[in-house]
Amino acid sequence: MRRRTFLAALPAAAAGGALLGRDAPAAAAQEEAVPSVWAPKEERFIRNDVHAGDRPVGASFASRSAVYGLSGAAGTAHPLATMAGIEILKQGGSAVDAAVAINACLGFLEPTSSGIGGDCFVMLWDPAQHKVVGLAGSGASPRALTLDIARAHARNGGLPKLGAVTVSVPGAVDAWWTLHQRYGRLRWAELFQPAIALAENGVAVPEVIAHYIRANLEAFRRAGAGVEESENAMRTWAPDGAPPAAGGYFRNPDLARTYRMIAEGGRDAFYEGEIARTIDAYFRRIGGWLRREDLAAHHSEWVEPYATDYRGVTVHALGANTQGIATLQMLNMIERFDMKGYGFQSPLSIHIAAEAKRLAYEDRARFYADPHFSRVPVEWLISKDYAARRAALIRPDRLNPDVHPGQAPSHGDTTYFSCADAGGMMVSMIQSNFRGMGSGLVADGLGFMFQDRGQLFSLQDGHPNVFAPGKRPFQTIIPGFATRGGQPWLSFGVMGGDMQPQGQTQIILNRVDFGLDIQSAGDSPRWHHEGSSQSMGEDDPDLGPTGLLRLESGVPAATRAALANLGWRIGGSDGGFGRYECIEPRMDRGHRIYAAASEMRADGCALAY
Repeated sequence: MRRRTFLAALPAAAAGGALLGRDAPAAAAQEEAVPSVWAPKEERFIRNDVHAGDRPVGASFASRSAVYGLSGAAGTAHPLATMAGIEILKQGGSAVDAAVAINACLGFLEPTSSGIGGDCFVMLWDPAQHKVVGLAGSGASPRALTLDIARAHARNGGLPKLGAVTVSVPGAVDAWWTLHQRYGRLRWAELFQPAIALAENGVAVPEVIAHYIRANLEAFRRAGAGVEESENAMRTWAPDGAPPAAGGYFRNPDLARTYRMIAEGGRDAFYEGEIARTIDAYFRRIGGWLRREDLAAHHSEWVEPYATDYRGVTVHALGANTQGIATLQMLNMIERFDMKGYGFQSPLSIHIAAEAKRLAYEDRARFYADPHFSRVPVEWLISKDYAARRAALIRPDRLNPDVHPGQAPSHGDTTYFSCADAGGMMVSMIQSNFRGMGSGLVADGLGFMFQDRGQLFSLQDGHPNVFAPGKRPFQTIIPGFATRGGQPWLSFGVMGGDMQPQGQTQIILNRVDFGLDIQSAGDSPRWHHEGSSQSMGEDDPDLGPTGLLRLESGVPAATRAALANLGWRIGGSDGGFGRYECIEPRMDRGHRIYAAASEMRADGCALAY
């Protein structure tokens, strides 16, 4: 797709902002700050007795209707990224082509969750093979970074949240390339034209993204943050000294230049060419460890997803070094309880699911790791027999005060988006820099931040996830996929660190047990449990053995009170309940119809045509 074609497809405010500044200098002189009629967390708008308006159909809490189309669909965390994906599909691109274009756009549009400094995982429905296929695009730790060096940088027994010691090889670009080599229809360079046009010409920044850009930049510059240098990050996202406000203008010409090099040179431009040399020189300059050799050695892996049956629906998950199988473990335990009978948003339904989470996450902290370095007993962890033993530890009338990981046999954080094409291919992709924008580090002139995924390594001798040079750290990012009767049913995801398996499980329960449509299944109030006796580097050590159960304000007051009586320590809504996108195919009168859903917790939307 030519750049002019994409610009013509965009609203004038998005495509022409920079052009208006050049063509009408008089208008620039009259520039005013974007007016604000409300402030984030302003008390008069945060009231539990005020709810959404009344919908004429569907669930009362749903924010909108799902969208429907015959030819293709896309749902992302930013409207312009969704539009770019739809345009790629209309140009004859595959769902993979659309996914790569979307992800490149989000690296500019939503830098608080994604970017080419991070990793990427994918599950997709391959209509030719009639199966779910998985790809792991996870980078390894630098080979020059040893366990002794990592321990020398430890804080409170673990690696710090920010800085060069947390940086691992970015896997996203190679994942895009690997997907395109097998499933792409358009030329590789065409997939980057939407993102290049957006980054060069600039956009207005939406509310949620503006809020998190500001919060991240403040964290990087805080005393004792551990970031070796933050001037490059400030130069990229606050070039005039302040980050963009909600509705404010922003562009990233450095990222546009980087994307142009990748478009012209393929994955080698990033991992072996000028970009790799710039990365190497930058980390040598600041005293970091990532080198060009680490980048050149990286390659994504095609992997076979794992699966479990939940009341007639097959739920798929990636193993490898991700937390994907936690969703399967939770569902296997929950299946043994009458969730439908307990009732939607009832105390018992939330109690059972949250207890299953606690048990699964004990295993997550004990066993999940890079299978190239440690033998992970996945088949045992996701077996129905093991789930039955774990489910027996769940008491309907009280909170279990003390849970531990199972005894294995001796042999044994983020943007999500989905898109689908006219041929039946459906892509479930998740991509992240981990903790917000990432490590705080931006190589000179490249316009993107490196992930801090290495923070999730353990420093404990003998732990499967203990740090080692060239090893992939434990990963929180997981795409979701479900089939029914051997056909694709849901391509979905719930982004957000340790919330992801919890969110995926709640979506499946809402669809299967409570009968919600794909839009209301995502808009439904959520719970998020924090804490574990064995932390993976995310949990607050002061939460104690039973942790903290956070509930969104939409959870009924009676449910909240009953959960407290069961022994749960209840926490308030903090914005950490994930962000969801979903596409569901269905057949009607011989035609495939896609339904697509997004939600109110992010700035994005779903579109279909």
